[in-house]
Amino acid sequence: MDNFALLEKKVIRCERCPRLRRYCLEIAKKKKREFQSEPYWGLPVPGFGDPTARVWILGLAPAAHGANRTGRMFTGDSSGKWLYRALHRIGASNHDVSLGPSDGLSLKDVYISSAARCAPPDNKPLPVEIHRCSEYLDEEFSLLKNVRLFLALGNIGYQAIWNLLDRQKVGLPRPRPKFQHNKLVPLGKQNLLLSYHPSRQNTQTGKLTGKMWDEVFDRIGEILGNSD
Repeated sequence: MDNFALLEKKVIRCERCPRLRRYCLEIAKKKKREFQSEPYWGLPVPGFGDPTARVWILGLAPAAHGANRTGRMFTGDSSGKWLYRALHRIGASNHDVSLGPSDGLSLKDVYISSAARCAPPDNKPLPVEIHRCSEYLDEEFSLLKNVRLFLALGNIGYQAIWNLLDRQKVGLPRPRPKFQHNKLVPLGKQNLLLSYHPSRQNTQTGKLTGKMWDEVFDRIGEILGNSD
């Protein structure tokens, strides 16, 4: 069993946050009306993607009826539709939609994980819950040796990546730059890119438009092309 598989096993077995575990299991039992006939994952969700990735995407947490249902990051919800469509457009995904672990989707040059590995009530993990998950980010950092670009989705994703890089002694600019959509923060040989999260709250209100989202992934495509 390789190191990624060992980490995946550790994440899935995690019971560190009783509040989140209760919530995930409750959602998995009740289910959403349109998914009543489907089994729910209901467990912590491990990272997913290319072990040799040059781009690491970090979101907030699994969605209650998305990754908490399917068991794969950004899979089965509206945010995932935005993400995988964009990844496919730049050649980083073999499909433009992600339905579940058996759909044959694979990523090239991209790895996806989140600040919290369990779906939180109201999409709001507590700081202590994010802290408990930080060990998994540290382990992913040690395994993802080719990362050249970190993409933070939302301010919580930004905070989680910033704290990770600080723990890993990566040279960071001070003071910490304010969150701004499509802002690029140079980190020597690496870069940190910030984006609004493609949540319904952002996409349905126009805070994040399709054009704004495409501009982020156009930049990712350019960075990958320049670092071959």
